[in-house]
Amino acid sequence: MASPQHALMKRLELKDFPQPEIVRLKYPIVLCHGFGGIGSLLKPSALHDACMLMREYGIMAFAPNVIPYARIATRAEYWRKLIFMLKEEYGFDKFNIIGHSMGGLDIRYAITHLGLHEEVASLTTIATPHHGTFLANLVLKGPDLITEKLSEVLDWFGESVHPSGKSEVLSSVEQLTLEYVQEEFNPSTPNHPDIPYFSYGAAVGKGTSFSLNPIFLFQNAQIYGKEGVNDSFVSAKSAEWGTFLGNVSLSHMNQINMRVTREFKPIYQSFWKELIDYLYNHGF
Repeated sequence: MASPQHALMKRLELKDFPQPEIVRLKYPIVLCHGFGGIGSLLKPSALHDACMLMREYGIMAFAPNVIPYARIATRAEYWRKLIFMLKEEYGFDKFNIIGHSMGGLDIRYAITHLGLHEEVASLTTIATPHHGTFLANLVLKGPDLITEKLSEVLDWFGESVHPSGKSEVLSSVEQLTLEYVQEEFNPSTPNHPDIPYFSYGAAVGKGTSFSLNPIFLFQNAQIYGKEGVNDSFVSAKSAEWGTFLGNVSLSHMNQINMRVTREFKPIYQSFWKELIDYLYNHGF
């Protein structure tokens, strides 16, 4: 049995290469955030932390911002513009796009309707409501006065943090409902045959063994009653699109490194590493 002193020195032993390994992806990554702008109060962009994690592995990754509360078509135009800016500045040919939540719908729209397929090597979505989310239906069922006042505040906030675009909270929420995505968006936005589509879902809280921040328990239970296990915003089933790569045990906010407790930090880090390893192993 090793002595305590031996065990301590073993932990202090220097590694030849202590830095993270270099993951040599063929194409750079653009991370596209979802609905909402609260993350911008805490960090440069909602997916900034994931972007920095990727850069630690030597990956050329970017996490831009678009107007947080806008319709899918509006956001898609912004993503297209930003992707072409990166293409021109750095001379990139194509990109691996990772869309979180609504960001995945934005890029699906841009690929199908805006000709972005020529710039996309792959699209991976995380907790994207590909079949809508009951949470949007729930929000729109609220009292009209409260809904209208809240939307006015969020529209003001959205245009304040991203003044180059018009914020449309209620219209964008309507585009996330079960009915809109399933009956209008999906039929008019088929996958492009030249683009590989990958997806991850997520499930915590009710129906799982994974805990959830108490402030999200009500909506988590409401979505569960309508759609099954979910991450407190999007159901695991709704997130399935293209080649489904499985569910992660992180809440919607935890996925972007917000409100992550010590318990979930290793899951957050291993999830993003698993994603980039998957892209590498499949030649992207």
